[in-house]
Amino acid sequence: MKNIFQFLFLVFFLFTTTNPLHAQWIQTNGPYGGTVTCFAVSGSNLFAGTYGGVFLSTNNGTSWTPVNSGLTNTTVRSLAISSTRIFAGTAGGVFLSTNNGTNWTEVNSGLTSTNVQSLVVSGTNLFAGTWGGGVFLSTNDGTSWTPVNSGLTNTTVYSLAVSGTNLFAGTGGGVFLSTNDGTSWTLVNSGLTNTTVYSLAVSGTNLFAGTQGGVFLSTNDGISWSLVNSGLTNTAVYSLAVLGTNLFAGTQGGGVFLSTNDGTSWTQVNSGLTSSSVYSLAVSGANLFAGTWGGGVFLSTNNGTSWTQVNSGLTSSSVYSLAVSGANLFAGTWGGSVFLSTNNGTSWTPVNSGLTNNFIYSFAVSGTNLFTGTGGGGVFLSTNNGTNWTEVNSGLTGTYVQSLAVSGTNLFAGTGGNGVFLSTNNGISWTPVNSGLTNASIFSLAISGTNIFAGTWAGVFLSANDGTSWTPVNSGLTNTHLLSLAVSGTNLFAGTQGGVFLSTNNGISWTPVNSGLTNTEVQSLAVSGTNLFAGTGGGVFLSTNDGTSWTPVNSGLTHINVFSLAVSGTNLFAGTGNGGTWRRPLDEMITSVRQVTNETPGQYLLADNYPNPFNPSTTIKFSLPKATHVTLNIYNTIGQEVAKLVSRQMSAGIYTSEWDASGFASGIYYYRLEADGFVKTKKLVFLR
Repeated sequence: MKNIFQFLFLVFFLFTTTNPLHAQWIQTNGPYGGTVTCFAVSGSNLFAGTYGGVFLSTNNGTSWTPVNSGLTNTTVRSLAISSTRIFAGTAGGVFLSTNNGTNWTEVNSGLTSTNVQSLVVSGTNLFAGTWGGGVFLSTNDGTSWTPVNSGLTNTTVYSLAVSGTNLFAGTGGGVFLSTNDGTSWTLVNSGLTNTTVYSLAVSGTNLFAGTQGGVFLSTNDGISWSLVNSGLTNTAVYSLAVLGTNLFAGTQGGGVFLSTNDGTSWTQVNSGLTSSSVYSLAVSGANLFAGTWGGGVFLSTNNGTSWTQVNSGLTSSSVYSLAVSGANLFAGTWGGSVFLSTNNGTSWTPVNSGLTNNFIYSFAVSGTNLFTGTGGGGVFLSTNNGTNWTEVNSGLTGTYVQSLAVSGTNLFAGTGGNGVFLSTNNGISWTPVNSGLTNASIFSLAISGTNIFAGTWAGVFLSANDGTSWTPVNSGLTNTHLLSLAVSGTNLFAGTQGGVFLSTNNGISWTPVNSGLTNTEVQSLAVSGTNLFAGTGGGVFLSTNDGTSWTPVNSGLTHINVFSLAVSGTNLFAGTGNGGTWRRPLDEMITSVRQVTNETPGQYLLADNYPNPFNPSTTIKFSLPKATHVTLNIYNTIGQEVAKLVSRQMSAGIYTSEWDASGFASGIYYYRLEADGFVKTKKLVFLR
């Protein structure tokens, strides 16, 4: 009886202490930044609304913490505070937190338009300005909403402001005034020559409107307006803020401007502000904060004379590209430029000196040279791991460089609208190589031997002569909107808006390989040995059999819009939309192997899988009495290998491995262990 009890305890221990469900993605500590659309201040708490949720700082932006529990839509466009209540306006409606963002509750009853652009509090009233639905009023903290749009002839409400008993709405058709809590509205546009009103600000009896055409001032509650733009060299004004007698304007592309005389004249105040599109401004005491597109948050303590980036922990950046060079990992972001990590994402450093365009689409590594393709700035070269960059664009007439590829001493650049360019001298000069290329928007490039493949919006093109001529190779490619390409041995994979396709003959013919791929917008592909990863609009998927079947490997990945993938050492990195970069060990996904103990067993053992039958995953235990090369594979009933769980050198010990059969048909399968001459096969049953 004692032996039976010990055996049962051991089995219980093995299956509870090595639960594979604990394996998951971990968000790396950056890259920092992202798109910050709004701020709210409550005492010493500063809240930032981003395209990746809400972040809280209690130390003036020195560090940030995500506060998103219950926030089911993380595209946050507006924030408002009423006493101890915080409201977040998102692309999916309004959310309420009563505990500084620790938890959020959706409060949308009656809100028939849930794309909330602006929020404002007036006494016990909460107003929401929406895209296309006008203004809504809640008198009970968002529990219920009522549309209040009488007289509001333009219902896209970008901004709201309160001045005494007056409520102003900045819309796509000018400024509207309500003096009765939104019951009725009056258009107040006299002199307002630009009626796309992104922002509003009140300073005493002055009302300022930030528009697509600059700043306007009204001293009589909007009855008449005057243009106040002298010195304002960028007139797309997305945000306004008042600090004492100072008025600040955040612009698109021009950074921040300061006026000390109610807009009569403006001075650009951008020293240290490395991101020039300022979507939001906020004042907290003597501190001025700027929320930018892609660059995160900046702080000025001297009225904009100088700015400091304060982004630690603000990991909402969109990572469009990843590259590996030795122990260096590079992340290219949308609006935030290039970041370098030398410790697997534990920390990131911006490496942007000389990089005059901060929209990073692509990378390529050639020896000690690192190239980046940008959105509008062409190609830049760094020979010192990003410390300095040099523009290398001579002859490159297309500056939207969406893809780069290296073949020997040749560097190819795929552009958005201008085709493919070739440089044979590290980018010093470029030549267009487009003969036969009938679509000039190149989203991806791949090299296989002497063949170059270009993925376009019209399918795949092949060149076997360094781009001198191109041939379309699309037979069987039923979706020709190419987003990504990858080469694995003699296999060529194409990621499209309609899933993954495989060609085994250099693109002459294609076969869809999508079983189990529940999201078919394949934005990135990565290869590790015989394993293929797909980054999609719905997370990361793994295929161990050349795309025949796919398994989602998304545990812990809370940002599932995956733009980029890269393998670095033993880890797979995923660059996400507004969630920064994530890391997961390859062996967690590829083998799902856990070493239970390094105690040396007396013999080889392949145990019965548990549970059996199973749905959708089961665990297989095996023992190794010595270090050896191990393979553990899954076969169907006709002997075809359908999954490779283990194929590597392993030390002595007792192990468990998980097989997730989500992408497979129900039925009988077999698993076989081979190690140092030991071969054992057992049956398992998958029942959906």
